[in-house]
Parts: sequence; C-alpha cells; structure tokens
Amino acid sequence: MTKSKKAIILDEYESEILEAFENGELKLVEPKTDFQTIARNTMKKNRKINIRISENDLSALQRKAAREGMPYQTLIGSVLHKFASGFLKEA
Repeated sequence: MTKSKKAIILDEYESEILEAFENGELKLVEPKTDFQTIARNTMKKNRKINIRISENDLSALQRKAAREGMPYQTLIGSVLHKFASGFLKEA
C-alpha cells in the first residue's frame, strides 16, 4: 500500500525559499546564542532543600512517579519548576 502525498500550496515567499534550498543557495548559519549551555545552566541542580509533607501526599507522589517511570524526587522537582516558571497554574 502506498501513501498518498498531499499537495502543499506555497505562497510566493515560501516558493522562493524552497527554490533557493533546492539550488543549494542556502547555507547553515551558526546561532550567536549557545542555547545548549543556557538550557544546561537553567536545569542545573545546585541547591538542596528539606520539606515536610504529609505521608498521604508523599505516597500519592510516589505512585504518580512510578506510573510515569521516574523517581519521585524528579517528579517533585519538575512540578516545582513548572509552577515557578509559570507553566503550572493554580486551579
């Protein structure tokens, strides 16, 4: 069985880019910003904290982490990071 190709309609600007690519007129430009270093530094774990939470909450977190296939400390850190970054909102 063959997959059918969908016709892609390009505007004039996109057509120019495609033509330049096919003619080998485009070249790779190295980014000025080192995003890999920024990402590594952002996710660097350099502080330890101790918190007290209820046994029930800890058990629930451990079960959720097990379902996700990750250590519960990683899950807790991920949730805290998302909340601190604004990606996790209060209901």
